[in-house]
Amino acid sequence: MTSSLRLLSSATRVRRRCIRPLCGSLLKTAQRQTRGLVSAAELQFGQPLHETHPHLLQPGELTPGITALEYAQRRERIAKALPANSIAILSASDLKYRSGVVFYEYHQDADFFYLTGFNEPEALAIIANHGTEGDYTFHLYVRPKDTKAELWEGARSGIQAAQDVFNADEVGDIANIPKILPDIINSARHVFTDIPTTLPDASSKFNGQYLNGLAHWRANSLPSLLQKSDKLTLHPLRKPMNELRVRKSEAEIANMRRVGKASALAFTEAMRNHFTTEKELGAFLDYKFKLNGCDGTAYVPVVAGGRNALSIHYVRNDDVLRDENLVLVDAGGEFGGYIADITRTFPVDASKKFTKAQSDLYAAVLEPQKKVVDLCHSNANLCLDDLHRVAESSLRDNLKALGFDMSNDAISVLFPHHVGHHIGLDVHDAPGFSRREKLVSGMCVTVEPGVYVPDDKRWPKHFRNIGIRIEDSVCIQEEHPMVLTAEAVKEIDDIEALGQSMT
Repeated sequence: MTSSLRLLSSATRVRRRCIRPLCGSLLKTAQRQTRGLVSAAELQFGQPLHETHPHLLQPGELTPGITALEYAQRRERIAKALPANSIAILSASDLKYRSGVVFYEYHQDADFFYLTGFNEPEALAIIANHGTEGDYTFHLYVRPKDTKAELWEGARSGIQAAQDVFNADEVGDIANIPKILPDIINSARHVFTDIPTTLPDASSKFNGQYLNGLAHWRANSLPSLLQKSDKLTLHPLRKPMNELRVRKSEAEIANMRRVGKASALAFTEAMRNHFTTEKELGAFLDYKFKLNGCDGTAYVPVVAGGRNALSIHYVRNDDVLRDENLVLVDAGGEFGGYIADITRTFPVDASKKFTKAQSDLYAAVLEPQKKVVDLCHSNANLCLDDLHRVAESSLRDNLKALGFDMSNDAISVLFPHHVGHHIGLDVHDAPGFSRREKLVSGMCVTVEPGVYVPDDKRWPKHFRNIGIRIEDSVCIQEEHPMVLTAEAVKEIDDIEALGQSMT
């Protein structure tokens, strides 16, 4: 039986090794246990694979849309980015608890996921650059299979899958990391890591009872291990990881276009309907995201009716929606770990008709939004800070034409946030990557100018307590932008036409 994960020939694999077939040692183990033939589809793993979930993953994909080959190429790139005799250490996210043993939905650390595709807690990845061109080792330490634990928690992939499925060179039980890691660290001259080495109240009874052993070891033992050698130099991993992650591959862009389209169609459908509470509108979007193929929501949505829109990150979403007001909705879906980020502002009333003041202020925001989107290509030779200045200048002129006094700090009061940020596996992707870096093909960003008019006599009365933001997710290309969320209507005529289609 040939596995879909056997992707690379010896001529293309780093150090002339091929990516291993899924149905190698795992299948043999299962056959010994059952004394019969077992298909790969009958094996249990801690996350979907093509063999077990062919409706979710295509042949060759390790996670939706991303192949095992691409994950191997990412590891090769990060290894090449490090100096000789270096190791990069990455930890899976901890499982977080809401109360007692009741946990939140798990979300993997983005850097760890980017390099491994492994989507379980209590795992550690190490990528070692040995100093010879193309020579690196991928270590992956995970939870072993455990029948009793899996009865309660669901399947684990296990140690053998770390090798056979996720293509690690060295694998082992995460519980043995305190014994394994010292020798790996002592063999290196440079260690790159962003693992947090402190825990709040790490010795408290609560944390002592519920936090896993890896987290405690990370907080209590790892710092001294990393700092005891005079020959060892510590570096943050953030910068080389940002350099990798900020430019998306074709597969990543395809994922982002897919989730962008699904999310945008949900927005348009929401604008076609009439809701009486913020919660109803938020629930409808959550439902439509998933119905359109998303795994879930990318972040806690903003559903802000009326003056609630003056709070940029308003997430209570517990108010009524009044027909005379606008509602500002900032939300997006997630697919295969990749996110969409969309904001639309539209009339609550079933007719979707803007009042004169609402229409004028909306147009004042839409014009700079479209202008900045049009500049999202590498030939423009601009950075996010440049785009922000374009948005500010255009918005300032538009508001002045509407009677706003735009002297002194007016623009920073009315438009207090940046026009955009990078997106990808995180809503604010490649955190810390400078907004002064030129935008080049493959980068994905948001464009989101807004205006938020306080109830203050400084501003024209008929615009007070109105908040408007319009946001799209955009992929930078050489000559023109690719709007990832184009299906979410934003022209006034198109929004009002949705209301007419309801009657």
